[in-house]
Amino acid sequence: MTERVAVIGAGTMGHGIAQVCALAGYDVMLVDASADLARRGVTRMRENLDGAVARGKVTAEARDAALARVSTTTSVTEAVTGAAVTIEAVPERLELKQSVLREAESAADPGALLATNTSSLRVAAMQGGLANPARFLGLHFFNPVHINPLVEIVRGPATDDRAVDRARALVARIGKEAVVVNDAPGFATSRLGVLLGLEAIRMVEEGVAAPADIDRALELGYRHPMGPLRLTDLVGLDVRLDIARYLSRELGERFRPPHLLEEMVEAGKLGKKSGEGFYDWRDA
Repeated sequence: MTERVAVIGAGTMGHGIAQVCALAGYDVMLVDASADLARRGVTRMRENLDGAVARGKVTAEARDAALARVSTTTSVTEAVTGAAVTIEAVPERLELKQSVLREAESAADPGALLATNTSSLRVAAMQGGLANPARFLGLHFFNPVHINPLVEIVRGPATDDRAVDRARALVARIGKEAVVVNDAPGFATSRLGVLLGLEAIRMVEEGVAAPADIDRALELGYRHPMGPLRLTDLVGLDVRLDIARYLSRELGERFRPPHLLEEMVEAGKLGKKSGEGFYDWRDA
């Protein structure tokens, strides 16, 4: 019988996680607060897969089979019941994640793996409210999920070895590579990536160079596949701001958000999803 993965949240990260799991042969139940949001997630998956077919990365048959494995719902209980793995991918707000995870755990099978896709919040803060914290950990995917090969497995203080082994197996099956880190604010990747992104924003703020030139310098000089400002646009400036505020509280002044970032978010310039950020995405 095909194993099923439940993905809670059909947004930027959730639909990408659902896509790679479906391509790997998992049945996927994608859940969001409204049927329209869930459908939008599937639409974005279809667009990604159409692009992959056009580039010769995926066959049309594989695309169609993957999409056929995906179903949607607005019920967390329905999505989680019978799933071998549940991955929460709701916005980076601790109280929301805690609430969703408690609801998911109450409906999950006793042997199911439970994970959060948080990019910075402490796994321990979510683990503490669960009845069976040993099976819970972080699975930090990277945007865009269907392209980026990395998944950061974050081991919480109560996570057992079996959960980590199962997470490694999942990551390998979906064609990604795993690194395992212990629970800490920002883990390894967000601390490094956010710090670089914030400094790049300060450089724009101070007039050091234009965003495209800063990005190109990192791409050419340090072989980054994408510059930090374009990546910020893809992640979402509002998401970056929330993470920076959290890390600033936890780790100090070096993560203080630049004024420019705060001003852009206040003005609704959130990056690709709003059509404008450090780049103009309106015709993209």
